[in-house]
Amino acid sequence: MSTRIAFLKGHGTENDFVIVPDPENAVDLSPAAVAALCDRRAGIGGDGVLHVVRSAAHPEAAHLAAEAEWFMDYRNGDGSVAEMCGNGVRVFARYLQHAGHVAEGELAVATRGGVKTVHLAKDGDVTVGMGRAVLPEGDVTVSVGERSWPARNVNMGNPHAVAFVDDLAHAGDLLSPPPCEPAAAYPDGVNVEFVVDRGPGHVAMRVHERGSGETRSCGTGACAVAVAAARRDGADPAATGTPATYTVDVPGGTLVITERPDGEIEMTGPAVIVAEGEIDPEWLDAAVRRRS
Repeated sequence: MSTRIAFLKGHGTENDFVIVPDPENAVDLSPAAVAALCDRRAGIGGDGVLHVVRSAAHPEAAHLAAEAEWFMDYRNGDGSVAEMCGNGVRVFARYLQHAGHVAEGELAVATRGGVKTVHLAKDGDVTVGMGRAVLPEGDVTVSVGERSWPARNVNMGNPHAVAFVDDLAHAGDLLSPPPCEPAAAYPDGVNVEFVVDRGPGHVAMRVHERGSGETRSCGTGACAVAVAAARRDGADPAATGTPATYTVDVPGGTLVITERPDGEIEMTGPAVIVAEGEIDPEWLDAAVRRRS
């Protein structure tokens, strides 16, 4: 790379991202480059990269260009590609507003998990239509050390295992992926949430995000947790016709999740842009060589 690359830094409930605006998809973001940018000591630091591309310019999103002008080409902190990131969508939308591409109100964002509807509110919160949860059949077990728990298999466009525990400390350090059985339930890895109750309609969670380790927040994970909690509590909006709303505390803040009777799930929370600058191409080239 011979030219400097613009970047911004943002977060949603402290799930933080390096934002790379690249409307025409001209920047080659290899896995090594993403990992270098997300390195918290030798790079900018982040749980992942939000690569901002016009849908028409990206081969994976060109078919969605008529529905959504912008594509969130999301990468995990280790450089791997992910289908969706709920906090990332909120920060992505906040960036589009910050850059003058969109105004308050509704917009559509293309992701590998489909087109998401986003509402930018005047009070600063961002609401994302997260789609419907899929609840695969079969028992799943999550383990940490000598402890193990039954878990709910929830797919929010990416896979989740939700375990209800007595104490969030039982999740351990979450530096490595907690083992999930059977392995066949998650052939591409899984995000694992550990959940405790805080009160009626109110839970708290910790999460190991696939490809990133423990993060301060996970939007799709909070949605998966709310759905799992609702089913555990005997609430199914599709059957009752009544929305189910849960407040989900994450280490980085609070998210509000509502599952509607039509199955659609909405997530509301903050999204903040904290800095912007330029990436030194010589540094990035050297960092990629070291990781290659």
